[in-house]
Amino acid sequence: MLKFSPCRLFRNVALLVVMAAALLVSQKSFSQPGQLDDATRKLSHDIFKQLVEINTTDSVGSVTAAAVAMEQRFVDAGFAKDDIYLGGPNDRKKNLVVRLHGSGAHRPILFIGHLDVVEARREDWTSDPFQFLEKDGYYYGRGTQDMKECDAIMVATFLRMKQEGYRPDRDLILALTADEEGGKSNGVQWLIQNHRELIDAAYVLNPDGGGVDLDHGKPLSMDVDATEKLYSDYQLTVTNKGGHSSLPVPDNAIYHLSNALVRLQGHEFPFELNTVTRAYFERLAARAVGEKAGDLRAMLQLAPDKAAVARLSAGSPFWNSLMHTTCVATRLMAGHANNALPQKAEAIVNCRILPGHSREEIRQELMATVADAQVVIRYVDNAGAVADVAPSEKQSPPAELDRHVMAAMDKQTAEFWPGAPVIPTMATGASDGIYTSAAGMPTYGISGIALEVSDARAHGRDERLPVESFYRGVDFYYQLIKMLTAEEPKH
Repeated sequence: MLKFSPCRLFRNVALLVVMAAALLVSQKSFSQPGQLDDATRKLSHDIFKQLVEINTTDSVGSVTAAAVAMEQRFVDAGFAKDDIYLGGPNDRKKNLVVRLHGSGAHRPILFIGHLDVVEARREDWTSDPFQFLEKDGYYYGRGTQDMKECDAIMVATFLRMKQEGYRPDRDLILALTADEEGGKSNGVQWLIQNHRELIDAAYVLNPDGGGVDLDHGKPLSMDVDATEKLYSDYQLTVTNKGGHSSLPVPDNAIYHLSNALVRLQGHEFPFELNTVTRAYFERLAARAVGEKAGDLRAMLQLAPDKAAVARLSAGSPFWNSLMHTTCVATRLMAGHANNALPQKAEAIVNCRILPGHSREEIRQELMATVADAQVVIRYVDNAGAVADVAPSEKQSPPAELDRHVMAAMDKQTAEFWPGAPVIPTMATGASDGIYTSAAGMPTYGISGIALEVSDARAHGRDERLPVESFYRGVDFYYQLIKMLTAEEPKH
């Protein structure tokens, strides 16, 4: 799916500083962090480099090439043929599913990671985006933040556990997939529809969400995406007969469309909290001070104070997006000649929809907001196909947070990033977790990657990742999985 990723782009840094200063955690760790041996560092580095240097864009790249490269690593490590699946709807979009067997005491955990990346033009970058470059303490290349670093971490973790002979208390499943960033063949959706048995699990960990926010090296929070918004695009179109530009008419298609977009700009979708966002704001309210604390408490009342909601929404785009469905115009196309009235004007409006609502419900609200019969509003799916009616299925409400997962996150975060609170959040973008959640598998966006809030470059030019952030993420995810899956000792 098209999205802004990671969601840390929108965190409210000021309040998180207050929270980090206020919350000090002191717990005994499962294992000391930062003690990777040279072999593990080399293994994870080589996988990361290999993935970045395989072009997996939708236009000219091949997800299959990356999947095959990782498949060979699993084969070389001794994974049985029956525990590896390579397949997809076409030759360029094959997905890889690998299973590490455990005792079967519990249902499996599924780990998902997309192999595709957004487009990157050489002329926009200071270096080749598909060359893995280490410079000044950073790894550069397309996918270093979104999300080949996490793909490499998960592959390296599975390989290490296989080499060690580690026996988890359940099967661990890794799915490396296609077309999360766009395209017609989303891998997670395809696997659910065609091979659900390969990926069926108790719950899902998705490293394409969450993570540690840093402010000049200081950890502010460990975010866990416990739910996410629903992504949807709409096409707004106005058509008329046009004519000579020397004979202007009042029903100019551009003016009609512009007026519709202005009405949309002024429209605010209803205020709404769910279990995750309410918990998020309750944690903030407990630590905030002054007028903001009062507004947060007033907003959380059974009958929310509208003025408080308005002030909080205006003060933070991220908070506003947690409280409301949001829709914004992202593209405009109109006219065919400089000296002719436009025969057609078209805009794309992108919406991020709160859980519990459908795409068709929002299309209907857009129509009511625009209130112009000449403006036709159609739904645009992820493959670019346009339909008169949008899907009516509603996104599932957030699942209850898994206590075992959250306890492990609290313990590991306290050791790796002391003082950083673990905060359940709602992703304001979208990820492949939308498919696994809808399939009845609770999905958590959990990443061991720490990034400066001012240096989020996913989808941008000169995408990069701090070298040591990568290796700390390797260690964190390995220790987290061990904590989640260690068998109880026998007495």
